[in-house]
Amino acid sequence: MERIGLLLVDDHVLFRESLGRLLSSEPDFDVVGQCGTAQEALEFISRTPVELVLLDFNLPDLRGGEVVRLARGAGYAGKILIVTGAIDAAQSSEVLQQGAAGIFLKHNPVGSLLRAIRMVAAGDAWVDRQVIQYLAARAPIVADRSFQNALTEREKQVLAGVLEGLTNLKIAARLGVTEGAVKSTLQQLFEKTNVRTRGQLVRVAVEASIGKPGSE
Repeated sequence: MERIGLLLVDDHVLFRESLGRLLSSEPDFDVVGQCGTAQEALEFISRTPVELVLLDFNLPDLRGGEVVRLARGAGYAGKILIVTGAIDAAQSSEVLQQGAAGIFLKHNPVGSLLRAIRMVAAGDAWVDRQVIQYLAARAPIVADRSFQNALTEREKQVLAGVLEGLTNLKIAARLGVTEGAVKSTLQQLFEKTNVRTRGQLVRVAVEASIGKPGSE
């Protein structure tokens, strides 16, 4: 079994070390490092291969959005999952725009975190439902109709599944199509919205008030 290399970045030592022990007990996870500051994390990923970074948003030296921006600017191509106790709509929007693959809130159960890590490592996104609600509340009351009308019915259906946090396989099962067809539709959505990741697609969709269940 191929193991997923994880870097834990959190300034709360007890939480970080407890999480490290928990994740290390999973057969497909390999905790390759732990850092308490953004600077330590940026130095670590510059010299050590890491597939996925679990990044607290509120670090003592830098906020999560700036860490993501600096990591991407330095050439880090792995996944970044924000794991934090609190984050507002503007901060959520920022980290997704900078290239984070998702946002996980610490009040959720451990099982959800394990699922989020595996989803992000597999190329999917995880955006906490509460965060989606934050972003939806911040979005304009009147949706961007021209943008919404540019989407086909299938694209709207796939986008709705992405917003619900479903995997490509589950979206395919819901729509009665192949997983390949869902991936193809996602690529069309990426091109139409000018984004590169599912996290960025979620941000664009929520802020434009499109693709949410119940949208007209």
